[in-house]
Order: sequence, then structure tokens, then C-alpha cells
Amino acid sequence: MSALSSLYPQPLWQWFAQICAIPHPSKHEHALSQHIQAWARDKGLSVLEDKVGNLIIKKPATTGFENRKTVVIQAHLDMVPQKNADKVHDFTKDPIEAYVDGDWVKANGTTLGADNGIGMASALAILGSSEIKHGPLEVLLTIDEEAGMTGAFGVEPGMLQAEILINTDSEQEGEIYMGCAGGVDAEFTVPAQWQAPAGGVTAFTLSLTGLKGGHSGVNIHLGRGNANKLLARFLADKAAVLQLAVVAFNGGSLRNAIPREASVTLTVPAAKLALLQQAVAEFEALLQFELAAVEPALKLSLAEVATPTQVLTPAAQSTLINLLNVCPNGVMRMSDEVAGVTETSLNMGVITTKDNSVQVLCLIRSLIDSGREQVQSMLGSLAQLAGAEVKFSGAYPGWKPNPDSPVMAIVNQTYKDIYHKDPVIMVIHAGLECGLFKKPYPDMDMVSIGPTIRFPHGPDEMVNITTVGQYWELLLAVLERIPARS
Repeated sequence: MSALSSLYPQPLWQWFAQICAIPHPSKHEHALSQHIQAWARDKGLSVLEDKVGNLIIKKPATTGFENRKTVVIQAHLDMVPQKNADKVHDFTKDPIEAYVDGDWVKANGTTLGADNGIGMASALAILGSSEIKHGPLEVLLTIDEEAGMTGAFGVEPGMLQAEILINTDSEQEGEIYMGCAGGVDAEFTVPAQWQAPAGGVTAFTLSLTGLKGGHSGVNIHLGRGNANKLLARFLADKAAVLQLAVVAFNGGSLRNAIPREASVTLTVPAAKLALLQQAVAEFEALLQFELAAVEPALKLSLAEVATPTQVLTPAAQSTLINLLNVCPNGVMRMSDEVAGVTETSLNMGVITTKDNSVQVLCLIRSLIDSGREQVQSMLGSLAQLAGAEVKFSGAYPGWKPNPDSPVMAIVNQTYKDIYHKDPVIMVIHAGLECGLFKKPYPDMDMVSIGPTIRFPHGPDEMVNITTVGQYWELLLAVLERIPARS
């Protein structure tokens, strides 16, 4: 961590090192929250923890800036907990092992938490500074952004006095975000009926590993493999001909992360074992050919396991395989209004086999409500055809772009003045919390900026050091340019 603390800007990186040292996966942010609260009170700052666990920290304006509009800098406390299969790490107990690799900060076998730890660190560094010029300042740190936006849903009217909100959860330097996708969770419950396995069979676990995964919004258009969908494809092609019986199908760990790994436990007649091994090798070669450019490390493996006491009935197995194979996944439509931006997408994120059912958790994202509703209708029809159940929950709105946003104009001009080039004004296919803040604060002017973060929501996550410095300089310059209250 000492290597991080020496990077520029030091106040930001010193805070990020502290954040990495305190476990804070989604729904386990308490220790980090308590650390921040104790620090803020020691600094003499006003601290409020609301009823859901969000933190609001307030700091008076610096001398000469008392009449400026109040600004809230916003970040989320939690991080996505993802690790490589061979990495021993408990996200609720173990610190993130961050290290410097050239112009990047990475983590050893886990997600880094630069999403949104860098933004949080920048806000805290500003709160702790006596030299940075700014008007009245509020910092809002929300909980549980990555696993349901519980904190953003809980923000109430009157908690904030700010007229302007700067969200720090964007992930590309040189881009200014003025809108984002909304989303909804879709959970299939596929009935599971069981029977005793046939005689003369051997049991194996077929595992698909080595995929890149990544953010199910930001990375969904890159054509990366979805481990759940790829194993379902194999079963749809080979289960009947090889007389495979499914014992369990499990894959992915988060609805908002493209699944990097999945496994299916199955039985195969002894006479078909050589054919199964051949089929696995051929399918691996096929995927390596199809996905060579995006998934160079994918691997299929068979491991013998104890013979199970039960397998899915043929009817239940057929329903499950067909549902998984036909379920939409990936980009559904690109935006006509914003070039290069995904409009609507679906991620089949998590499959879990239980005693009486198999649960399939997906995340639908869309820039427009009608796009989200269309995919919900498709999944409803699929569930009806399959005799399964699908429930939709946790819907959150998108953040409608405002091309006339005054704060966006300030950020745009400030960026031009500092770097002598135009930034890109963007809409992001991800669930920034800004859309939810618009309900209690409909008149709040919002913008989102951040440094360059690659591969968030996966163990390959990294943040570019140079762009952290650029983001910091831009943020401070924007704060100094906030206009006076009218």
C-alpha cells in the first residue's frame, strides 16, 4: 500500500489505500463507514448516517466562496467482490492486495474496487484538505450500489441542500456522462424434479473457466463469453445424444457481472465416456476458435466426482436446458441517438441449483423504459412456454440526458481549458445512481466524471494512474468554477 500512497495526487491515493485495507463488499460496508465517520468527526465535519446507512458529510465553503452554489460529490461505499477460482480471499475479512504495474493499479487475483473507490477517495481527500477552493460542499456516500442500489433508493428529500451533483462513478477519462441506463432484475424459478441415476454411470463436473467477465453494462457489447450460456449451449447439443443426466448447474456470482465461470455436474453411461471426453475437447476447440480475439484463456475441464443420489428427470432437464439455451443474452439493441452506446441489453448472471428448483438471475438494462419492458415481456413469454416462473424486482429508472445542463457546460469548458481538446459527451449503459436521485431532487443539476477504469466487476479490474491525476485536476477546477447562488 505504501506504493499507492506515493502516487499523484497523494491525498487521493492515501485514501484509496485505506479503502483497500478495509473490507467493503456490497452489504458489508459497515466497517468502512464507521472508519470514515470517525475520521470526519475528528476533522470537525458534520456527519449524518441516514436510516439505510448512507453517509452525508458536510463541509463549509472556503474563504471567498461562501456565496457559491452548494455542490454534492457522490460516490458509493461498496465494491463488487469477484476473484479468480484459484485465489483464496474472503472479501468480508481480507484487504484488497493492490499493486502498481506501470501506469496502472491492479489487484492480486480479485476485483480492485476502483469502482467506485477512486471516486470515494477523491471526495474524502477534498473534505480533508485546507487548501482546495470550493463553495459549500456535501459528500454523499451510498451503500449497496452494486447489489441493488439500496442506498440510492433510500435517499430522501431534504437530506441534501445542494443544487448540483457530481457523480464520480464514470470509468473513462475524457468522457462526460449526462445520462445512464435504467434496469430491472429478472429471476426465473425453473421447477426441478428428481429421480435416481441410472445404473452403470459415472459422474463428472464439467467446468468452464478463464473467461474475462466484466461489467454487464459497460462491457456487454464487447462479445465476451458468458459461461452460463456457453455451458447451456453444450448441453443443448450433447445431452440427449450422450445420455447425460444433469445433477446441478451453477454459474456466475453477480447479476451485474458477465459470468466468468460455470459448472455442471452430470452423469454419463460408461459406454459414452470416451464420446463425452471427445465432445468436451471439440467444444473447447470450437470456443477457442470463435472467441479467440476476446477470450484467449478460456478452458473446459472434466473432473470425476462421487456418483450422486439423484439427477433431474428427463422432462425437468429438457425444460432447464432449453430455457437456458434460448434465453436472450447480450446486446438487444444499439442506440439510434447516441452512436456506439448500447440501448438495451440482458445479462444471464447467476444460475443456482436448489432442492426444488433452479434459479436463474438476469439483469435487464435499457436507456428507455419501453426497451426494458420489451425484454421483460420476452422473458415472461419464455417462462410461460417453459412452465417456469419469472419475477421482476428492483426496477430503477434511467437518467434522462439534459443537453442544456449548466454543470455539464462548466465541466465541458473546464476540460477544454485544461487539456486543450474536446471531451466526449456520453450516455453510459450502466446504472448510475443519478436517475434515482432525480426522484427526491428533480431540479438537481447532475453530471458524472471519472478516471479510466478497465474491466470493472472482474479480477482484471485496473485503474490508470495518469487519468486519476487528470480526473482530480478536472474535479478541483470545476469546484472552483461553480457559480454564485442566484
